[in-house]
Amino acid sequence: MTLGLYLKPTNHLHLEKTPSLEGFIKLQAEQLTSHYPIYFIRIFYYDLVSKTYQEVLKYAEEQPRLSQREIAYLRSETWLTDFPDIWHVHEFNVNLEYFGYVCPIGYKNQKPEYIQILSHQPLPLNFRKYVKNAAMSLTQYLDINSENLQQKSKIQLLEHVLHKVGHQLRNYLALIKLYAHNLFLGLQDSSWQEQAQVICESVDDLDANLTDIISCGQQTILRVTPQDLKSLVDESIKSFLPLINQKKLKVNIPESSATLPLDKLQMKQVFDNLLSNAIHFSPKEGAITISWQIFNSEALIKISDQGQGISQEDMQKIFNPFYSRRQGGTGLGLTIAKKIVLDHSGNLWAHSLPGGGAQFSLILPTKVQNYEHDK
Repeated sequence: MTLGLYLKPTNHLHLEKTPSLEGFIKLQAEQLTSHYPIYFIRIFYYDLVSKTYQEVLKYAEEQPRLSQREIAYLRSETWLTDFPDIWHVHEFNVNLEYFGYVCPIGYKNQKPEYIQILSHQPLPLNFRKYVKNAAMSLTQYLDINSENLQQKSKIQLLEHVLHKVGHQLRNYLALIKLYAHNLFLGLQDSSWQEQAQVICESVDDLDANLTDIISCGQQTILRVTPQDLKSLVDESIKSFLPLINQKKLKVNIPESSATLPLDKLQMKQVFDNLLSNAIHFSPKEGAITISWQIFNSEALIKISDQGQGISQEDMQKIFNPFYSRRQGGTGLGLTIAKKIVLDHSGNLWAHSLPGGGAQFSLILPTKVQNYEHDK
């Protein structure tokens, strides 16, 4: 018998566009009950959104339902005599006509999260491995869900701060620039004029950085129209040609294209930020490769370089606001890029390539989603 499992590669799963937490758990339960002798699945887990414990119940096809008394017994956890190791399938006394098994997927608040199984006969070794793989996948998905919620909370906090200080900072900058410009005009033929010019240029830099910060925190209103993917990427490449030529880099892109529903200006900013990053970390005469695959409802786009890759420490932080690996960087480019992709109902992630270099991948829908459009 061949056993299938909805288990994605570890270094891709946490950042790909995936089903809701409840939907994913229901899918795992459905796949587990599709194989005899598994009769019944109960998955018990902690939902960080509602901050309550939830369960998913699933029976194999054409199987009778358990009584309320039997369900109450399974929920009582009186059968749980110890705290077994996660991802290990343990047999327990079910006090029913079935064989009972439990496979922990984690512990929250000193309570176990687990897959509970009833089967018509003892589970053979290959089924136990199958259940273990499902448990590992669920643990990973729960961790992903937690990570995404934490990131959303950070962005909401950033929005709150920006609404309070953004306008005030712009007023101060405008006043400084006005007086610096007046000094510049009044210091004709003076050695001090150059310093006044430096003040003006510094204010412009601060203003540009403030624009990045505010755009990172604002609630985005998308102006979605059909866009040619290759043309959009070509525009980004063209704007960086001086830097590309300076480092003698080769940029590889596909000949084929696709039409996607995008906000052109915002998505160009995403490609600009990712391409700028790839150029900065590429060695001289290196190659940057941009590729895409189009599926039924999603487009997968990858941008890779031949730099030093991304350390494990950086991997945990590169999308956090104000964290930068670049000298003098604001630490907002990747944060803004990810926020824009999320606003498009997509996702953005990164990993190091086995042969060296970094790769940023993004998923974008090929069909119009329920965006908040500009009216």
